[in-house]
Amino acid sequence: MPRTGTPDAPPSFPTDTLPAIRRVMVPQDTNVMGSIFGGTILSDIDLAAAIGARKHHSGKVVTVAMDKVEFKKPVFVGDVMTIFTETVRVGRTSVTIKATVFAERRMCREGPQLVTEALVTMVAVDDDFRPIPIEKP
Repeated sequence: MPRTGTPDAPPSFPTDTLPAIRRVMVPQDTNVMGSIFGGTILSDIDLAAAIGARKHHSGKVVTVAMDKVEFKKPVFVGDVMTIFTETVRVGRTSVTIKATVFAERRMCREGPQLVTEALVTMVAVDDDFRPIPIEKP
């Protein structure tokens, strides 16, 4: 899992943990400034958080909040974006997941760079989308 980090020492790229999502960024994901749309990154964070929530609930979950989203650096076409998740809190009906996003730049010797962090709250729901208690898988 990504370590929490501090202002002086941001989270480092984990080498002993499987990512929730890993993909190469492509031209159709870019905005007019030439970087990847923030909304594309948010969508992938949402998917990664849902994958993380599955460790705690086997049924349906929906996103109710995305907090403390911080875009630290841009992501570009050709970057390999990797999202790691860790559980921050498990409540009666909700799970809070921290998503940590890294980009590996093409032709860059610096290694993966921290680009975005977010907290996502997912709520377990029934078929009518009413909150239900978390059911362990």
